Amino acid sequence: MIRFILLQNRQGKTRLAKYYIPLEESEKHKVEYEVHRLVVNRDPKFTNFVEFRTHKVIYRRYAGLFFSLCVDITDNELAYLESIHLFVEILDHFFSNVCELDLVFNFHKVYLILDEFILAGELQETSKRAIIERMGELEKQE
Repeated sequence: MIRFILLQNRQGKTRLAKYYIPLEESEKHKVEYEVHRLVVNRDPKFTNFVEFRTHKVIYRRYAGLFFSLCVDITDNELAYLESIHLFVEILDHFFSNVCELDLVFNFHKVYLILDEFILAGELQETSKRAIIERMGELEKQE
């Protein structure tokens, strides 16, 4: 199960945070700080999987953004690494070459895409086409 998803830039500014477990606000800030320190200082030659407390953080860097997932220790790392890539592909298709500013100014759309993709900490839909079609339907309704 996915515990939380974080999108952070290199400076540590959190651009998106979605928690699937209840945490106090102070604990959320502490987690975001710890995860950022963990992934940003890590050598690119190492794997994209790192133990974090009693869980695993799976991360991937795209340009200046770190996409991080915290999952159970027994979950499949490669499946979640691929899901991060799929999420980025969907964002890239939806925003036509996505950048950090797209995430900042259209955060509500990013959360909609994320909710189409992941539900209650589990992968809901893995079809890029289905998610993009659903987002197109939602765009028409606005």
